[in-house]
Order: sequence, then structure tokens, then C-alpha cells
Amino acid sequence: MLSIPGQSGSTCDGFSRREFLRVGGAGIFGLSLGDILRLQAAEATAAVEGGNKNGWGQAKSVIMLFLQGGPSHIDIWDPKPDAPSNIRGEFKPIKSNVSGIWLSEVMPLLAKQMDKATLIRSMSYTPAGLFNHTAAIYQMMTGYTPDRVSPSGQLEPPSPSDFPHAGCQMSRIKPPSVSMLPFVMLPRPLQESNVIGKGGTAGFMGAAYDPYYFYQDPAGDVKLDDLSLRQNVSKERFARREKLLDQVNGAMPDIEKAVSNYALDSYYQKAFDLILSGRARNAFDLAQEPAKVRDRYGRHTFGQGCLMARRLIEAGTRFVQMNWPAVANGNPVVDAWDTHAANFGPLRDLHCPKLDSGLSALLEDLDQRGMLKETLVVAVGEFGRSPRLGVSTSGN
Repeated sequence: MLSIPGQSGSTCDGFSRREFLRVGGAGIFGLSLGDILRLQAAEATAAVEGGNKNGWGQAKSVIMLFLQGGPSHIDIWDPKPDAPSNIRGEFKPIKSNVSGIWLSEVMPLLAKQMDKATLIRSMSYTPAGLFNHTAAIYQMMTGYTPDRVSPSGQLEPPSPSDFPHAGCQMSRIKPPSVSMLPFVMLPRPLQESNVIGKGGTAGFMGAAYDPYYFYQDPAGDVKLDDLSLRQNVSKERFARREKLLDQVNGAMPDIEKAVSNYALDSYYQKAFDLILSGRARNAFDLAQEPAKVRDRYGRHTFGQGCLMARRLIEAGTRFVQMNWPAVANGNPVVDAWDTHAANFGPLRDLHCPKLDSGLSALLEDLDQRGMLKETLVVAVGEFGRSPRLGVSTSGN
């Protein structure tokens, strides 16, 4: 549960961001649909009385930068300059462009963009069962502990009985207003060891609300065959196929239609529209971006993935999740955040330079394009470093 210290309640401007973050228990930050509806009703009343000035209801889309593997928050954006050396670590704090907010020295670019962000340094939760990456990822993405869906615990593959990812909920409740993919996950699945995709599906909501899984390196040559017309199929021929499908569906017995659990007819229509419009295909095409912009994000998987996320949101996608491009419990000296034995070297030389360029460029770019007011950018991991060096991070 997420709890923010301070006096609860609303002001004449409606419910504050602090109060919004106080409510606990659906994906990402534990908000249930009931909580959201209750806050919306209260906010509507407050808006009539005093107007809405705190931003509730402005966000239309989400970019989730999920740093799977357990990034060390203390060594990235929550430095402890006055703590003993066995807590604060090797890095020095640096000032940001907001008075009183300090970051670690490994995030100099983000420090210049902190006026566009908010640090939530009080977030915590208690996992149930095993304290591992899979359990934590599942709880962060769905809002539920894995023991709610399996008596055997956390280390199981995705199941139709899983609780849905928050992005899948958004796909159902607030689909795009244009022919666009509602939820895209890139560039690799949520993964710990051989457990792949847990917490990253629509679960019991049905496959129709699963994300579009774009498991390719956005910094490399991207293939979009499934979003393109085949060379021997013209738009006219493809449109005729759509009409034929309509005729077949119209001839189906009513009882056969009634047993459809996933609303696939509407998704066939959306697939036709996606391919014919070319909107999604163009959004994935980073070659349309100036070289200067691509360089600013960083010519690496994470940086180019952040740029692709911005393009997808701009094209109409509601929810984009950019997973850190490494297995959660991978090798820290290669590409993973799981820095149990090797922390400061990999953070300084490998991970933080990529995180710094990608995240700072995304915030700056969204702001310059006027998109930041309507886009919620969330950068978070499934847990962080213990407050003392040499102590296992498991369960924190």
C-alpha cells in the first residue's frame, strides 16, 4: 500500500495529488476502480464549488518505464548525504533545478528536468509469500499478490486466472479514440529466470485486452510485418476481405455469437482499421525522427524505446510500457539492475547513463510538445536497495 505522510482531505481546489496517492490497494499504485470512482465523484463536487486546479482528470495516457530488476533508489534519486558511509554509498549528491531536491551524481541530465517531475520517496509495500522479482512485479503491475491466484505461490507462468495488468484495464475502460493500439509493451517481456510474462497480461479479462507485445530492439532494424499489408494484397482487396468477414459473421447462428468470450469481432475490425490507416506502423518508425532527437534520447535500447513510447502516445495509444531491456535477475555487469554483488560500477558506467538520457529526454520532449500535461510518466522498479550495504535487497 502506498501511503503519503501529511494531513488527509481536500482543499477548495479539490483533492490534492497527495490525497490521490494516499488511497491504497489496482495495478501500479494499488488503486481499485471503486477508489477511482469515489475520488472522481468527490472531485466533481469540489470542482463545482471551487474549480479544478490540481490536475485531476487531465491525464489521457500513461508511459510506464518499468526498471525490472530492482534499481537502487538510494544510489539514483534518493541520496542520503548525511547518512553513514555504509548507507549512502560511493556516489555524491548533486543539486537539481528545483531548490531542495538532490539526485545522485549519476543522473546529471535528469537533474536539469526535475521541475517536470515528482519524486515519491515514501512508496513501499509488503509482498506475500516469496520475496522475489516475479512476486514483486506481479504485485506492482496488477495490484494483487500472486498468492491470490495460485496456492503454490509466485514462480508460475502467466495463467488465464491471473489478475489483469493496469494497462489492460485502461484498454477496456478507455480505449483509443482513433485506430491505434491501446496498450503496447516493449522491448521484452517481464521476466525473472524462466518465468516469462507474469503480470503482463489481461488475465481473466480475456486475450482481447492483452497488450500488443513489441519484442524487438527499437535501436535496431524494426520489422512490422503484422502491421503491414502483404505485397500482393492491395488496400481494395483487403477491404473486400473485411466485407466478406462481415457477411460470414452475419450468417453465424445467434447462439454461436453468444459464446464468444473475448469480443473478437470488434478486434478484427480494429485490426483492419490499424493496417489500412498505417497509424501504428508509422508510430513505430523511428527513422522519421531527426538524428538530433534520437541522439538526445540515446542510441541504445532503452533510449530509443522511450522515444518510441512518445511516438506511440502521440499517435493515440493509451498505455505504453517500456521494460528495462534485461531479465530481472540478470547479470549486473552486462545489462541488469540486480546489483547485489556489483552495485556502484555498473550503475555508474552502464545503467544510469542510459536511464539518465532516456528519461530526461522523454520528459523534455513531452513538455516541449505540450504532451506532458496529458501524459502520466511513471519510472519505477519492483524494489530497491537495502538501507545498508552488504545486506540482501530481497523483500525491500
